[in-house]
Amino acid sequence: GARIIILPRFVSCVNPESYPESTSVWPLPQIVILSSERYQLKPQSFSFGYRRYLDTKHSCSVLDAAFKRYFSILFPGYTYGNDTLQLSENEVFTLTISLDRHDCEGYPNQDSSERYKLNVFAGQASLNAETVWGSLRGLETFSQLVYQDDFGSYYINKTEIEDYPQFNYRGILLDTSRHYLPVQAILKTLDAMAYSKFNVFHWHLVDDPSFPYQSHKFPDLSNKGAFHPVTHIYTQSDVRRVISYARMRGIRVLPEFDSPGHTKSWGKGQSELLTPCYRGGTPSGTFGPVNPTLPSTYQFMASLLKEVASVFPDPYIHLGGDEVDFSCWRSNPYIRAFMHKMGFGLDFSKLEAFYIEKIVNITSVLRKTSIVWQDVFDYHERRKFLSVVEVWKQGCYLCEVRRVVKAGLRVILASPWYLDQPGPTHNWARYYNVWPLAFKGTEKQKSLVIGGEVCLWGEYIDATNLSPRLWPRASAAAERLWSNERQTSCVERAFPRLQEFRCKLLRRGIQAEPLYVGHCKHEYQSV
Repeated sequence: GARIIILPRFVSCVNPESYPESTSVWPLPQIVILSSERYQLKPQSFSFGYRRYLDTKHSCSVLDAAFKRYFSILFPGYTYGNDTLQLSENEVFTLTISLDRHDCEGYPNQDSSERYKLNVFAGQASLNAETVWGSLRGLETFSQLVYQDDFGSYYINKTEIEDYPQFNYRGILLDTSRHYLPVQAILKTLDAMAYSKFNVFHWHLVDDPSFPYQSHKFPDLSNKGAFHPVTHIYTQSDVRRVISYARMRGIRVLPEFDSPGHTKSWGKGQSELLTPCYRGGTPSGTFGPVNPTLPSTYQFMASLLKEVASVFPDPYIHLGGDEVDFSCWRSNPYIRAFMHKMGFGLDFSKLEAFYIEKIVNITSVLRKTSIVWQDVFDYHERRKFLSVVEVWKQGCYLCEVRRVVKAGLRVILASPWYLDQPGPTHNWARYYNVWPLAFKGTEKQKSLVIGGEVCLWGEYIDATNLSPRLWPRASAAAERLWSNERQTSCVERAFPRLQEFRCKLLRRGIQAEPLYVGHCKHEYQSV
């Protein structure tokens, strides 16, 4: 039977600024000069080296681990440092790394530079970066420049690259409450994130359905609130493992503990935290959002957040604050009496503002910068205490971005990058054609847009479909957040590059779904 195939609809390109068509690096670097001159690489004679700040005294664990990782990405099947052949001078190829700052011990943060310069010429390549995190991005670029000919020999062309990201915050949200994701699936995602140069893992740990985070101070939260108290939890050592794995790839781990809504699972292990709902003057036996009227609520939240702040080293923490249903608060006579006493009248958004302000103050005392969903900004008159707002609602999201930056607050844009909805695979172009700064505003206001985030909510996502739902569509957003807007404004020209990048993901063991008809030289092997 004949089938009608609808091809991806591509916007035809209005003379986009020229860049080397043959560059296979994704996301596209800011400046690339490629030559047709090429050099052969041999696994036995290839090595990584250090220069400046990085000698035997000052080795760098992050880079040492990256060398091992990237060696087996460059030369699948070979192990780094195994071959000690006597080679003549002209056979050796060395990639030498130099850093302006020796910052190997810390964690990446919002202000970390990811700028790097990469030069490839006969017999050697040099990679200079301001920080170790920039050198990781440069290593990823180098790995994508290496290719094999039909006889299996490895080559790299003469290349000059200067590169840095357009936005400092390039995140992926995974939701581990609606479905539990095994640690292994999270680690695999962190690998794929590094290949696309994402740098923030937004861990939406807990929500209504389950509370998988195992707290030392409040063990009942996961004992009673997780899907299963042993098999479906993240122990503190699991969390440490994720944070350390992410750090080695230059990725920040940003925890989210969303309240006062989205907290049904919390109530199972923490009595008197949630608001009892009433029907006809008596408790109905059901519970609503966190009860913002009790001092015990804030004592509990302060203890929990203090623990979270000590477990997660990132200076940012996400406090949620979205989709609070006021009906339960409205039904509760004690809540209404409290509101009367506070002079809130019947405006429940004032009660929510009261709660959020207290929680933000708790995090400030813990020296953390808080991020909230846009609902908090929308409902609050007093916005001075907010720092970063994440815009997630559909509709005119750039109108919202503009309102937030006009109020002098920083913005993370998530609305156009909700990938949990199934769709035709070629709708990656929808995520590519997003222009986060396409609103009327001053340069100063535009600089408050710190980046964007791909969100993969967990209603229909678990370890079985996580990778194909996320990749390579998330990579479309990755290029939008890293690369120069004018050079990457053309879907038609991006398509073959993304197809090639998807083949690289497959070869690296990531189950990225196809973009269209075709084949890869190395098809997915269960790695």
